[in-house]
Amino acid sequence: MEIGVGLPTTVPDVDGQRLVEWAGRAEEHGFSTLGVLDRLVYDNYESLVSLAAAAAVTRRIKLATTILLAAYRPGTPLLAKQLATVHEISGGRLVVGVAAGGREDDFRATGVPYHDRGRRLDAALAELRDIWDGKDTHSGVAGIGPRPGGSGPGSGPEIIVGGHTPAAMRRAARHANGWIAGGSSATAYADLAGQARAAWRAQDRADRPRLVALVYACLGPGAASTAESYLRDYYAFIGPKAEMAAKAVITEAQALRETAAAYAAAGCDELLVFPCSAEPAQLDLLAEAALG
Repeated sequence: MEIGVGLPTTVPDVDGQRLVEWAGRAEEHGFSTLGVLDRLVYDNYESLVSLAAAAAVTRRIKLATTILLAAYRPGTPLLAKQLATVHEISGGRLVVGVAAGGREDDFRATGVPYHDRGRRLDAALAELRDIWDGKDTHSGVAGIGPRPGGSGPGSGPEIIVGGHTPAAMRRAARHANGWIAGGSSATAYADLAGQARAAWRAQDRADRPRLVALVYACLGPGAASTAESYLRDYYAFIGPKAEMAAKAVITEAQALRETAAAYAAAGCDELLVFPCSAEPAQLDLLAEAALG
């Protein structure tokens, strides 16, 4: 199983210089992927701009939106152009993770409907592929570039879809290369991974989904208080469940190693470890524990 790490775009102690340095150090440590979270109505760095900055200071590590709330963006053609640009700047390293999203204020801020976000995400995923393949958009406009490198249809960025519902599983099987889970335990993940594989079979797909998961971790002195304060604030919109998210964070190196082993046993192909601090020493501790 591969081990990736989150780019700390949403943590309280981040700044632009730390963000760029974190990307370079993550590659030096040997992490497989830099992932980013996506929120609009929050004091965070924008995910695609952050990945573009990371692309400029790295050469090998994959860059992934884990996940992007594509449906709150008013226009798919512009999003397709932004994603293709990051993909090309990075030398083809972008992985596009998307999900429907659960914060109504993110959608209200851009003036798009919230309650039909799943339907619009399905349409956006189909249109992204059409644009990257050089086909007409839904409005009849063709020629939106840059064309992602590769040959033939489907040569653009890899797509993974997040969500635990049957609708999300079906969306992944129809449009994506894989499926990603957030906020589940390794025990629950094994069942969810089975559901994803079943959705692939129901679509008569001959391939298997690439299975991804993410966890939060914070190591070192004061780790628990740092992580819990951040996660209570970040997930305040889900009410009482914010406390559950805060208490689920991994705060011991051995627990992180055991968690990674459990996800690997559950069939996970890549585990993304998201930090709760942008301190450079935090990245070193995560790498020592997760990568050995």
